[in-house]
Amino acid sequence: MNFFALNDLPLGITAKIIDINCNKNIQRRLLDLGIIENSKITPVYRSPFNDPTAYLIRGTLIALRSDDSCKIIVET
Repeated sequence: MNFFALNDLPLGITAKIIDINCNKNIQRRLLDLGIIENSKITPVYRSPFNDPTAYLIRGTLIALRSDDSCKIIVET
């Protein structure tokens, strides 16, 4: 098992969210978007400058900035 920050996960690779290490306000926003522990998430598109990245989670495409996605720990 490999652990990564979400922003380091290669495109097209699905991983399971293990932990969200951020302040309560950002964590609440991520939870509202469906980014919760044990969910599967897949990066599908990076913008030309690699920020933001679009992720597929629970059938929805969500764009996250690197400063938010680097705080999400995933397992492949």
